[in-house]
Amino acid sequence: MNKQELIDAILANKDAGIESKAAAARALDAVLDGIAAGIKKDGNVQLIGFGTFAVKSRAARTGRNPQTGATIKIKASKTVGFKAGAALKADAAKSKGKK
Repeated sequence: MNKQELIDAILANKDAGIESKAAAARALDAVLDGIAAGIKKDGNVQLIGFGTFAVKSRAARTGRNPQTGATIKIKASKTVGFKAGAALKADAAKSKGKK
């Protein structure tokens, strides 16, 4: 599912009370902006029943340039990880293999 399909799903959810594609896009953008702001401020965002977005540190390591085969040093960095909540894991297990 891509962003446009997610907007369509928001629009199709009559319980949300959103009646236009533009309003659904604004709602999705607001949620994504809120998650990004929460990660920036606190380092994590926990959505009970869905999961947790959290900043994770990656240690420095050595890698290999795939074109030349030369060894390179990769600096330590931070990234955002996601850990699914129990309800999301259960839903995923039910739909396993379906497309």
